Amino acid sequence: MAEPPDHLGMWSAVASLAEQLELAMESGLLQRPLPPASSIDNIVAIGMGGSGIAGDILQAVAAPLMSVPVTVVKSYTVPAFVGDRTLAIVVSFSGDTEETLEAASQAKEKGAHLLVVTSGGALLDLASKWGCPWYLIDESIPMPRAAVGAVSIPPLIALNQMGLISGIEEEIEHTIKQLTLRRNSFTQELDITEELAEKINGSVPLIYGGGDIGPVAALRWKNQINENVKVPAFSNAMPELCHNEIAGWSGIGGPQNSNISIIHLRHAYEHPQISRRFEFNRKAAVGVEGKIFDIKASGEGKLAQLFDLILLGDQVSLRMAAMRRQDPGPIEILIQLKEYLST
Repeated sequence: MAEPPDHLGMWSAVASLAEQLELAMESGLLQRPLPPASSIDNIVAIGMGGSGIAGDILQAVAAPLMSVPVTVVKSYTVPAFVGDRTLAIVVSFSGDTEETLEAASQAKEKGAHLLVVTSGGALLDLASKWGCPWYLIDESIPMPRAAVGAVSIPPLIALNQMGLISGIEEEIEHTIKQLTLRRNSFTQELDITEELAEKINGSVPLIYGGGDIGPVAALRWKNQINENVKVPAFSNAMPELCHNEIAGWSGIGGPQNSNISIIHLRHAYEHPQISRRFEFNRKAAVGVEGKIFDIKASGEGKLAQLFDLILLGDQVSLRMAAMRRQDPGPIEILIQLKEYLST
């Protein structure tokens, strides 16, 4: 059988995630000072799509450890509270994302301290003009969604350097170790990603995660299936979904649900009651018996377990794309959207 199409090298990019984190940890910010922690009352993480996931990771991993709140901004505007005691972490792989550029400019006008993560483009020009510190991403990475390590590790390192969090280097080292172990498992005969991809291929996956890191992993799975496989997928968070989405199962039970699959992303940092909610959700999902799957994270620490789930989801999406003979790289509809918006 011929190799599945992969014109941009997405399989190689996913396989090298451990090395991507290692490079991000070893490469420092350019020689522009970060603001002192004493000058920061709040943080906004600005970014969209494959770049915006950096803000979600930051909020899930770092926010619970800090005395200042983190707000994720995925839009053209920043909140009214942004001011001269705000740290705006601006992430755009291309440097030309229109929402991010507008929100970053607005944060700058409000007097915020800025930290930029990009591979170039207009955002890098603005960072140079504004005199703010920036982190330069390897532009050889084929797509923003393949740069999850490159975009998410620099903000964590910056917060560690500022003293807002501590011990992040050890967390990253644990994460690199786990990603290497997980990648090696993909070559084994019993590869759980291949098995899961075969079972959910042709269905609409609903991906659920709980606690701080579970919903971020679920969102990543959803986005990767959307973009790599070019099919619908949806995500939700425990315990919130138990107050709304779970009610929908009582109204559509039966064989008509055969085109739906449910994936529970589990990790060691769940609240005990969230674990029980997952158990109840399995019972409540009438009509999808046999198509509910639990995926359990491994690794030492929250960051390691989050990235373990991310790598698993990335690999599942690539295997689904291969089964459909779908090139995971180019996304024609997004190109069309940008052309439409530019006219």
